[in-house]
Amino acid sequence: MKKPLSVPDLNREAKLKAFDRLLTIMDELRENCPWDKKQTLESLRHLTIEETYELSDAIIEGNLQEVKKELGDLMLHNIFYARIASELKVFDIADVLNSICDKLIERHPHVYADVVANDEETVKANWEKIKLKSGNKSVLGGVPKGLPALVKAIRIQDKARGIGFDWEKKEQVWEKVEEEMQEFKREFNAATNEPINKEKALEEFGDLLFSLVNYARFINIDPEEALERTNIKFIKRFQYLETESAKDGKQIGEMSLAEMDVYWNRAKSLGNR
Repeated sequence: MKKPLSVPDLNREAKLKAFDRLLTIMDELRENCPWDKKQTLESLRHLTIEETYELSDAIIEGNLQEVKKELGDLMLHNIFYARIASELKVFDIADVLNSICDKLIERHPHVYADVVANDEETVKANWEKIKLKSGNKSVLGGVPKGLPALVKAIRIQDKARGIGFDWEKKEQVWEKVEEEMQEFKREFNAATNEPINKEKALEEFGDLLFSLVNYARFINIDPEEALERTNIKFIKRFQYLETESAKDGKQIGEMSLAEMDVYWNRAKSLGNR
């Protein structure tokens, strides 16, 4: 059963006051600001996606002040959606909050009931089983279709693992990676290094990526974060190449690869990681 909090939240009143302040400001903007009055669920959607990526950037950069700012932006969007829905007489922010509270209590029976779960894997397994009992037709039904493919692969594998459909050892997963690499290589003409069948090569490359994501999960590496860190590293090094070659009077589009490699290697030695 639920235990009392070990440390009381001494700032609870301030938090509730700040939340009430945001609700009031949202009401005032919706009624008095021409831009806010025009917004719909649909018009806010792409802005919310943008804000989510900005939060992700701040987290990867380790900029906690930006994290605070972006969390505020997303909180505003949540309030905005609920305000619009209340005007449509569908639900309001209280319904939203009570809905998530009810779901959290239902899906944490090890905290709010007598179920025992002493490790993360048991908690995740219970979560997926409860979702199926609640009417979900598939364990994978909750994976959004619009997720980027890499993130979607991570979520698919996490959910499958939650009900026990997974490899037992990371060595087995690595064997699968090597198997998929060989299958991908077999789709290429050894003499020309061109795909024999482009559709088949595309399929095998997808299998290879999926198996690499699986292996990353087994060694506790977030493949999305890993790839984004590499993206950032490449951008920094490439921009160094651009600025430093320009200082030497060179046009980047007219340089040979060997010339560009000089600046690229210099960027690496200077720690542009």
